Amino acid sequence: MTIQDRPLKVFVSAGEVSGDVLGGRLISALRALCPQGIEVQGVGGPEMAREGVHSLFPLSDLAIMGVFEIIPHIPKLKRRIAETADAVRLFAPDIMITIDAPGFNKRLARACGETDWPKVHYVAPTVWAWRPKRVYAFKALFDRLLCLLPFEPLFFEAVGLKADFVGHSILESGADAGDGPGFRHRSNIAPEAPVLCVLPGSRRGEMERLLPVFREVVSQVQTRQPTLHVIIPAVPHLAAAIKEQTASWPVSVTILEDQSQKYDAMAASNAALAASGTVALELALAKVPTVIAYKINGLTHFLVRRLIKTPYAHLLNILAKREIVPERIQGDCQPDQLSRDIDALLGPSGAQQAAALAPYLEQLKPSGNDAPSVAAARAALSVLEIKNAT
Repeated sequence: MTIQDRPLKVFVSAGEVSGDVLGGRLISALRALCPQGIEVQGVGGPEMAREGVHSLFPLSDLAIMGVFEIIPHIPKLKRRIAETADAVRLFAPDIMITIDAPGFNKRLARACGETDWPKVHYVAPTVWAWRPKRVYAFKALFDRLLCLLPFEPLFFEAVGLKADFVGHSILESGADAGDGPGFRHRSNIAPEAPVLCVLPGSRRGEMERLLPVFREVVSQVQTRQPTLHVIIPAVPHLAAAIKEQTASWPVSVTILEDQSQKYDAMAASNAALAASGTVALELALAKVPTVIAYKINGLTHFLVRRLIKTPYAHLLNILAKREIVPERIQGDCQPDQLSRDIDALLGPSGAQQAAALAPYLEQLKPSGNDAPSVAAARAALSVLEIKNAT
């Protein structure tokens, strides 16, 4: 019996929440492209569960951050890697797809050893930003790499690892489909009121470092914009702390705990003050003029700056090779500077920023009319076609 005569057997491993989202979309796309059906096993969260994957263990078992924090969990992590490798071998898939989370997935691929099925990794490591020698580790462990950025395949194909640009997953987030007027109406915000979206990060350390700075920024902007309203989309585990810290802010603040309304809130905003990260791409897609800010431990910054190979933090600035979105990092993350940036974005330069970013957002799209998840599914299936032809 050939693959075409039975359901395609796919093992998908997502080691974190963002990978679970990608995994859910990828499985859906694979199902649509495989008329014979698919059978899926793997490690994932709620998005993959919606696509029929019964995770081998909870994704939270892998959600450990930091060098020192991970030490007590090493025995458990090693056990999970061994259990997953055993499950893969027992399942004997037609293809194995690991998604991001290189700390877990590289070790899983290594634990599987030589296999009869191809191993595909989705989301290339940022070797262009730091630790470029990682290309060799991925070459040794995987048969194909699926890249989110158009310039990434060259880094891996230079060492003989076939890599495909499949488009950036942010394009399927829905960030460009928010209902701004509806959000203002539901939140009793006047249509003409200036709204600033404040995003202090998803980690407690980020929030604690940035919110005091952001408070001063908001205070300064409010003196020139008396009707200023602030919206803070808060991740659930930080909502209470954000409420406590913003209770004394001199402006009207809406703390948004319902993540399903985040893109509506962005669409309702005239400008944004945000921690560096994926949210900066979401804001660009939502066409919200943005300044990004970030502060880390001084010693960490000293070390990181000597490892990072790119002069910019915002992905679209990297693509543009210039600073379209203002970046106020570390010593530049000061209230006076940031308030001037917000003043400018509330004026004509806000629309200019959105227009300048548009061509670089286009570069994140895969060729043709496919969504990134469909392009990723096609690329994965092409690996099987090549294998079956040999």
